[in-house]
Amino acid sequence: MVDADFSSDHGTGAAEATPHLPSAPSYGFGRCDCRGCAPRSAGRRLFTGLLGLGGATALAPAWAQDGVNVGKQSGFTKLVSAEQVEAGAQQQYTQMMREAQRQNALGSDRDPQVIRLRAIAQRIIPFTAPWNPRAQQWRWEVNLINSRELNAFCMPGGKIAFYSGILQQLQLNDDEVAMIMGHEVAHALREHARERMGKTMATNGAIELGAALFGLGNLGRGVANIGGQLLKLTFSREDESEADLVGMELAARAGYNPRAGVTLWQKMGQASKGAPPQFLSTHPAGPTRIRDIERNLPRVEGLYERAPKPTQRFEPMPLPASRR
Repeated sequence: MVDADFSSDHGTGAAEATPHLPSAPSYGFGRCDCRGCAPRSAGRRLFTGLLGLGGATALAPAWAQDGVNVGKQSGFTKLVSAEQVEAGAQQQYTQMMREAQRQNALGSDRDPQVIRLRAIAQRIIPFTAPWNPRAQQWRWEVNLINSRELNAFCMPGGKIAFYSGILQQLQLNDDEVAMIMGHEVAHALREHARERMGKTMATNGAIELGAALFGLGNLGRGVANIGGQLLKLTFSREDESEADLVGMELAARAGYNPRAGVTLWQKMGQASKGAPPQFLSTHPAGPTRIRDIERNLPRVEGLYERAPKPTQRFEPMPLPASRR
């Protein structure tokens, strides 16, 4: 079983204004780097065969073979050490939480929305190992940043953060929250950040330098450099599409309705009011994502129907008094 003890000694305050968090990654929910956003090749798409809780790989029931189709994990990940990427993410995440705490913007362990996020994570995490065996050793963390930003992310190694803005402004139900969380966790499981670093090294002709920095050089310097790079990464459209599908499957296996992906993106489209906000890329992602989700629903609806459902449901985050 993975480590999913989310208790912490973080601060208890809440901030009305958007805090200044220089250690926050520039990527986040729904964003992508539109350079190289070519549609994924059918030849790269393989049946995943995700096998459910505990990662069993033999004598699985026939229903365990349901699931989405995604491509093989990129070979570019091999150019960068997984251990150092995760260590760099831990360093940046810890610094970000400290910054939020200093600004009285970090949700406390007793915050109803923190409790909600961690309860949803507890249901999703057991289904992560078949996607990435390293997830069994990750020290998962889930926190809430009180900020108006419509954003959420999961850094390598299972470091999850939601911004209160996305919960409150979109009035997300539990199924929609699970879709976002599954999406962000999928980025970490599929090691998209590590892949992007590897691609950058390769395209810059920096493989030899990278090997020295990330493999043979000073460990502390390497981790610090990786942490800095994590702040600048953006994901490709292909990464985003993959995270949508893998996240939808994770949420379905955890007992959350995968059709919530449709309502989630409808809400995001309404929030944009004709001008894409920061959580949307310049790529026309909303309609495309809804079509992709609808096309793949038959692959995961059976998983949802058979999955144990949450025994507790949480209310959406209350709107501020000015909007009631």
